[in-house]
Amino acid sequence: MPETIGVGIIGAGGIARGIHIPAYQKLANVRVVAVSDPVKASRDGAAEQFGIENAYTDFHQMLARDDIHAVSVTTPNFLHAEATIAALEAGKHVLCEKPLAMNAVEGEAMCEAARRTGNKLMCGFNYRFSPQVQCLKRFAQSGAFGDMYYAHVQAMRRRGIPGWGFFVSKEKNGGGGMIDIGVHMLDSALHVLGFPKPIAVSGQTYQKFGKRKDVLGLMGQWDFKNFTVEDMAVAFVRFEGGATLMLESSFVANMEEREKMNFQIYGDKGGAQYNPLQMYAEQNQTLLDITPAFLPSNVQSHHVQIASFIESVANDTPVFTPGEEALQVTRIVDAIYLSGERGEEVKL
Repeated sequence: MPETIGVGIIGAGGIARGIHIPAYQKLANVRVVAVSDPVKASRDGAAEQFGIENAYTDFHQMLARDDIHAVSVTTPNFLHAEATIAALEAGKHVLCEKPLAMNAVEGEAMCEAARRTGNKLMCGFNYRFSPQVQCLKRFAQSGAFGDMYYAHVQAMRRRGIPGWGFFVSKEKNGGGGMIDIGVHMLDSALHVLGFPKPIAVSGQTYQKFGKRKDVLGLMGQWDFKNFTVEDMAVAFVRFEGGATLMLESSFVANMEEREKMNFQIYGDKGGAQYNPLQMYAEQNQTLLDITPAFLPSNVQSHHVQIASFIESVANDTPVFTPGEEALQVTRIVDAIYLSGERGEEVKL
């Protein structure tokens, strides 16, 4: 690997311009060589804003460059698989934004391409890089929680349907709140649990608000006439060995908070919750609420994630959020949607 790692950006929308490009440009050993996007205003705007010398309409042309070693895929969900597989086959390492893919079939093809080419595939689950999740993972690995037999996961918004992009389109986004924000907390909880193998999923989806024009949009007003995703999904997941997980995710729900991103872990020696970070235990027949102190503050988890990706590329070490684990999340999401359609538990 050369001293300076060249990076290409596939998709010049908000996540690329707000997160990925600025994070790469903070790293001394990285140069953002090129950006691609079929929308002229997006690609030219990104190139001008960040001083990127090369802008492409077709990402395949960009991937032919020998001075690009790694790529961020920051396209809408329906383009993740095509762009990622093309980049891997062009000899590039890939950081693909979450979710890994629209479905497990696409995700499996992406992971197979990474195995076949020997290139790295990382998924953009930035919450894993937060000090809170990393703290919980350390305690879990130490055995502090004992046998972790149950988790309760929530990614909920009160009025949070995005009023831009393809978030309300099943065809383009793959689903609603579950595939968009639910995957973040699900991945974080599974990471702490050690990614137990899921064996069955029972799920239900609801569409109570999205097709109505009289619902307030705190993230902009969406296209209610073409709303084809769920505004809420719930699920019960069973794992090999007997552990279980309850999952709730919504774009819209009548609840107290504007947003709730949280999970709780229950073990026979201790328990914990992510937000606010707290752990629970018993010692000497005394119940303890344990609040970690002096964890790093003001951590931009997206930027830590991108620095981790580049470190893995530079040192040829495994990525921290591998495609294979992201595929497990996608399989669970697929099963939630399928279970909701069938009205019965889905075996994995």
